[in-house]
Amino acid sequence: MTNPVSYEADNGIATITMDDGKANALSLSMSEGINAALDQAATEAQVVVLRGRPGVLCGGFDLKLIRGDDHVAREAMRSAGMALLNRLFMLPQPLVIACTGHSVAAGGLILLTGDKRVGTAGDFKIGLNEVAIGRSMPVAGVELARARLTSDALTEALLLSELYTPDAAASVGYLDKVVSPDKFVSEVTAIATSLLALDNAAFAQTKQNLRLPIIDRMSA
Repeated sequence: MTNPVSYEADNGIATITMDDGKANALSLSMSEGINAALDQAATEAQVVVLRGRPGVLCGGFDLKLIRGDDHVAREAMRSAGMALLNRLFMLPQPLVIACTGHSVAAGGLILLTGDKRVGTAGDFKIGLNEVAIGRSMPVAGVELARARLTSDALTEALLLSELYTPDAAASVGYLDKVVSPDKFVSEVTAIATSLLALDNAAFAQTKQNLRLPIIDRMSA
């Protein structure tokens, strides 16, 4: 199977790109590819950028497995995906999520792990639509949403499966900024470059102090 993840590092910034040619589902191979890239970035980069291919960041878990009869494969995919979300949320380097388009379900959760989240403007949908597709949101997802989304958006985002445009997603906490497609790459680069000025050790320790209680609740 072709690796759906590519990696490059330049001037202290590692860029990890998800591209399976389709919806960028958070399959087992996608999680494994991102983890391998994060392992490499741990020794090569001060800042990590995670992005999708044009038009989509991540369409969530593979629905064929979610709705299929292969319980072993489904659990392996789900466990790997949730472990990856934990790792991204606690990544010792600053993490920039470059939202290149649609990002729903587990893709919405990926957005919530970033330290900076930049979205490209367009006719895209962002959010947590698990309830709408017949899946309950696990405690880990609820706690991640509680930590990053505005409190008054939690009911519509989680219980009512609201999907947002990029601008609306920024207003409730999925994104920090939305820029036009022609400025998207330069804006992501500028933000990642600005984060190089942070002290890595102080950043990592402060992030752990800030987010470890959230991780504890996610693991409950």
